[in-house]
Amino acid sequence: MDTFEDLKCWQAAQTLKRRIKTEVLNNLPTKEKYELHSQLLRAARSATANIAEGWGRYHFLDSRKFFYNSRGSLAEVLDHLIEAKEEEYISEDTFQSLKEECQKSLKILNGYIRYLTEKNRE
Repeated sequence: MDTFEDLKCWQAAQTLKRRIKTEVLNNLPTKEKYELHSQLLRAARSATANIAEGWGRYHFLDSRKFFYNSRGSLAEVLDHLIEAKEEEYISEDTFQSLKEECQKSLKILNGYIRYLTEKNRE
């Protein structure tokens, strides 16, 4: 593995972030520019950034906390998507599709955390 970009968990979170930028952020009203828009973008960016930072750490316990932070950011993304759906900024179909993408990202990240935990025990 050459860089964090090779990690499946980073790739999944990156795909989610790209979709949020194209399918959600552009549809938010101007009044949400500094509220929901900003919060959603920061959470999506944080998900990938924490995976990258965790990958860059050399000690398992140090890196693991960044992967946990990424999990928290993915949960935050989902919460903001729920808000966008409730405010009718995005359709139910868009919400469901992005929710599945969030869950996929979490599942892959959880698998990577489990893999690292097992590897650390060896």
